[in-house]
Amino acid sequence: MTNPWEEIDLDDYEKHMSMESVYQLQAMNEMMREQFDAYDAEMVMILGIAGGNGLEHIDKDKFKSVYGVDINQSYLNECKRRYSVLGDVFKPICADLLDGAISLPCADLLIANLLIEYIGYECFQKVVRKVKPKYVSCIIQINTEASFVSDSPYLHVFDRLDEVHHQMEEESLIVCMNEVGYSKALMADRELPNGKKLVRIDFRE
Repeated sequence: MTNPWEEIDLDDYEKHMSMESVYQLQAMNEMMREQFDAYDAEMVMILGIAGGNGLEHIDKDKFKSVYGVDINQSYLNECKRRYSVLGDVFKPICADLLDGAISLPCADLLIANLLIEYIGYECFQKVVRKVKPKYVSCIIQINTEASFVSDSPYLHVFDRLDEVHHQMEEESLIVCMNEVGYSKALMADRELPNGKKLVRIDFRE
């Protein structure tokens, strides 16, 4: 069976995420600018890059390589089209992170925003071991309501996500990263209009 993310239309996803009642696309964009600026890194890997939200903040004078990883090839194609200004700096990688046999390049900074929810802690640990970053910056969603998907006209698009979703907790992520040799460097919250919040947690080797 295919992964649900291979079937979700990018336009539907982005329209849902950018609704005023959801406001995640806009919040994530602002948070990603801070992630890119936070550390001395020349190579960054972004897991679950989707349509490339936030890539406009990439400084080509700072980053030599920007690896964009996603399971959906059409998302990566759209990233290349939208951010053609990045040229060869942007390197798309179509990969299923749940496949233990995949190989990934090393990077100084690993960014995983609203991604660990869909692969789980153990799989994320394996990815971190492969990429060997100095810094890891994660954004997870904390739900205050029953559903992890916010209500919107596009809600039906996400019907299958229950199959792959894992509930996230700040302390569980910190323990997960401690187990692979990383310690917490930063934690910051961002409240959303619908009662949910985004939590950014950064780690250092």
